[in-house]
Amino acid sequence: MEIAEAPGKGSSGRGPGRPRAFNRAAALAIAAETFWQLGYEGASIADLTEAMGISPQSLYAAFQSKARLYAEALDWFETEVAGFLCAALAREADVLDAFERMFLEAAQAYTRPGRPKGCMVATALTGCAVESVEVARHVATLRHERVRLFEARIARGVAEGQLRPETYAAGLAQYVTAVLQGMAVQARDGATLPDLLVLGQLAMAALIRHKA
Repeated sequence: MEIAEAPGKGSSGRGPGRPRAFNRAAALAIAAETFWQLGYEGASIADLTEAMGISPQSLYAAFQSKARLYAEALDWFETEVAGFLCAALAREADVLDAFERMFLEAAQAYTRPGRPKGCMVATALTGCAVESVEVARHVATLRHERVRLFEARIARGVAEGQLRPETYAAGLAQYVTAVLQGMAVQARDGATLPDLLVLGQLAMAALIRHKA
């Protein structure tokens, strides 16, 4: 994917030598995959600019700071990669079918060839340097939002009579989150798609025990 630097102030913007316009969306996608692979603190400005094919000046002009670039990269990941979470829970009318689909698609996403393994959000910045605390808080907020998403879907399943009335939605949502985070870590450590599918099946066996 080609990313050209934006024309400098002295460029006339005309003629055959005119630089191509800076492709911000393409640069963001590459930055997101770099962060995904190396982590926020592991990805240096040099790593990012080399991967994006731009200068540090262009990076700061487009994204202001590494922290802001990372925040946008997380948004990109949630939309372009992890969008299956919301989609699976919304698409299936039955709550158990929804979580089964979600675990399946998580296993596929976390082991997809040609991309970093695991989940950029699930395992990011669980420990960090003092200067990265605000960034870590933002990532933690995204993880908490996932827990609330799962809890709401489980509570809906209870309300619709698909799960037992005594089902503890908050606790079950934490369990689902823990399984997904574990799958992400396992993928980073080399687990294959079949390995993660087994984890998803075991998690579903636990959820099915709450079936009404």
